[in-house]
Amino acid sequence: MGTETHLRINPARKEETTSRLPPRVWAGGVAVRSIFLIILVILTARVASPQMERLSSVYETPGDLIRVLMGIAVCAWFIVNVFRLPKDSGAYRTWLYLGLALLPLAALCAYVVW
Repeated sequence: MGTETHLRINPARKEETTSRLPPRVWAGGVAVRSIFLIILVILTARVASPQMERLSSVYETPGDLIRVLMGIAVCAWFIVNVFRLPKDSGAYRTWLYLGLALLPLAALCAYVVW
């Protein structure tokens, strides 16, 4: 009991964030991600807008006020994430590949909601 063995677990080796990522993959991933987030901002702004045409009518019902405030917060979060790029090189590949399926779906949702 006097000698205890302490195991040290080494964290996985960190790969460089730009480990041989082709410029086209990076640009495509950034473009698809940015377009997708911008579409989400547009959808959120449309859904969170007040039911009446006037913005001053938001104070008439508490539900509208809460929906507008939450919509503003979500839109701000999406806009911040447009400018914060992923640090992992695999994220750009993922956005590029998934974006090919997500962008048409997001565009269709925006068309239907509008």
